[in-house]
Amino acid sequence: MRKSPKYSPDLRERAVLPTRHLLLALAVVAVWGTNFVVIKWALGSLPPLLLGTLRFALAFAPAALFVARPAAGWRTLAAYGMLIGAGQFGLMFIAMRADITPGLASLVIQTQVFFTIGLAMALAGERVRGLQAMALALAATGLALIAFNTDASTTPLGLALMLLAALSWAAGNLVAKRAGRVDMLGFMVWSSLFAVPPLALLSLLLEGPQAIAQGLAAAGPGVWAAVLWQSLGNTLFGYGAWAWLLARHPAATVTPMALLVPVFGLAASALLLGEPLPAWKLGAAALVMAGLALNLLWPRPFAR
Repeated sequence: MRKSPKYSPDLRERAVLPTRHLLLALAVVAVWGTNFVVIKWALGSLPPLLLGTLRFALAFAPAALFVARPAAGWRTLAAYGMLIGAGQFGLMFIAMRADITPGLASLVIQTQVFFTIGLAMALAGERVRGLQAMALALAATGLALIAFNTDASTTPLGLALMLLAALSWAAGNLVAKRAGRVDMLGFMVWSSLFAVPPLALLSLLLEGPQAIAQGLAAAGPGVWAAVLWQSLGNTLFGYGAWAWLLARHPAATVTPMALLVPVFGLAASALLLGEPLPAWKLGAAALVMAGLALNLLWPRPFAR
């Protein structure tokens, strides 16, 4: 009788995060989740498009001296930078200024997962599988619950802008996927160069020189610390540590940790900004996250 192959100890160790690596992953998702509160603090003084300009300018300027350009073409970097910069963060910052709370923003932006699947299927002609359709239905029900309960937490405009931001993120994901296996930290740093010009131009045209000057004049040390946190904490530490973990463990072990981003986002916004968490909001969060979890985790039992 043919013996079944023994399970490699190395693979077993890689499939389970050691305590230090688990804590690092939790630190990353905590940074990404609580960053929505930091964005709200910065938006108290800076216009949204100006904040986006500063975020990406500081993500590129110092880091490019130490992080090599990835093995990706300039067009790919430019497309990703404009989609993530002017698209995702530009729209998200505009929405978060007055039309959606940080907690809900951290939840709705995760719908990029379903937009990514939809765009990939539209371009590749793939079909939606049964459990993917169920996952999408759960998330859509959660979004509908949010839409029917627009109050001080969000407006229809805020929800629409966040969904457009998620769509831009999804398009950026496809651009990054076509780039192949590249250093993601370097990809984020060097693509930030191409996010600055459209954001700066839009800020000048839509917000105006006077609002820009007033925002810069009103920005104190706390605001600049929030801007630096966008660049250094969220981008360099977050993406750098995440890439480091993915290089040492299977993606199926690391990526489910990202489901905790909305948990940290909602909790931080409630604790630090007093965002209310009524039953409808918790229910919507549960539905959206259940959809995300089902879509992310369903292939694993079949793989086994």
